[in-house]
Amino acid sequence: MVTLFHDMIAKSKEGEDHLVNLKRLFDRLKEYKLRLNPAKCTFGARSGKLLGFVVSERGIGVDPDKVKAIKELPPPSSVREVRGFLGRLNYIARFIANLTDKCQPLFRLLRKNVAIEWDEKCQKAFDTIKAYLVQPPVLVPPTPGRPLVLYLTVRRQSLGCMLGQEEESTHTERAIYYLSKKFTDGESNYPEIEKMCCALVWVMQRL
Repeated sequence: MVTLFHDMIAKSKEGEDHLVNLKRLFDRLKEYKLRLNPAKCTFGARSGKLLGFVVSERGIGVDPDKVKAIKELPPPSSVREVRGFLGRLNYIARFIANLTDKCQPLFRLLRKNVAIEWDEKCQKAFDTIKAYLVQPPVLVPPTPGRPLVLYLTVRRQSLGCMLGQEEESTHTERAIYYLSKKFTDGESNYPEIEKMCCALVWVMQRL
């Protein structure tokens, strides 16, 4: 049972469990004399939108409406529009591999006292992100007791990682979470091994 703002969600892995969970929910509502609007209730749904994401038995995906809105954006023509584009990406950052590295040309446009100049590198970054979002990954929750795998990507100015886990039935790796960040000026000058250590510490503090 999950309560978010004015929404309540009863979730279950099996149909039989779902009936039990629904009864518990209705009993609790009856106990506190609360009513539901039937027109706003959905029962037996295999997927649904929640806080801008699509939750299903497969995992958590990006809301297609949000992806559509990003893909239809024209190239930014001002710093404000660049910030707006990056803000939209930040909301779904957990789904995008090496997002900071992909956006590196766009970050340059946010420097103070620098006129915006949309060049080929900016357009390529813009197009690359849109192409990635044609089929964004569906993230899965980790299965307790099974090994996790962590991939680190270290560039000169940024780092990225993917936390994943192998599915027991198919033996294929599925993504759980993506993270990325820009190195500080000092970190950018670290030797490769120190960058890797820096990246590992940062990632472990956030997963």
